[in-house]
Amino acid sequence: MLVGLFLIPLTLLLLVIWALTRKAFFGKALGVIWLSALALGVCSTIARPLSEKKVLTQEDYYGEYVIDRSYFPGKQANWQYSNFHFIINLDNSIRFYSTPKDGPATVYEGHISTSDPYGSARLIIHMPAPTHHVLTTDPTVYRGIRSFFLVFNSPKFGNMYFKKGTWESIDN
Repeated sequence: MLVGLFLIPLTLLLLVIWALTRKAFFGKALGVIWLSALALGVCSTIARPLSEKKVLTQEDYYGEYVIDRSYFPGKQANWQYSNFHFIINLDNSIRFYSTPKDGPATVYEGHISTSDPYGSARLIIHMPAPTHHVLTTDPTVYRGIRSFFLVFNSPKFGNMYFKKGTWESIDN
């Protein structure tokens, strides 16, 4: 767009002035303008992969997920971390672990699929009823440059932020 609206008319104008006056200044100005435009194009081509968000595939979702305690650190995040984590296996199965300290651990099993209407795969979780309240809706996927995280909207706890990581027991 910049080329059509600005550079081409300016180039034509400078070429005409340069041809009529034979002054080197107009030729140098033309060279500086086009070299600057070319350098800007090369720099943006190089910088684009460094700032582009990760495009996800179904394979990117495989792994273990834990509560990301860095978003809202504190007692509640530690409690969620200790009580909830899940694993998505290569066979597209999901195992959601509810591990309360004051009761028996429960494992909810289901399977996953993905949909990519916008170019990046979105996670769809299929759980048989009844299931845990965290899994009643599909997560929202937030992508960064090199990573991503999942946000589940729990009717009881609100947003729960999960990231890839290995679950380890912590002391609250």
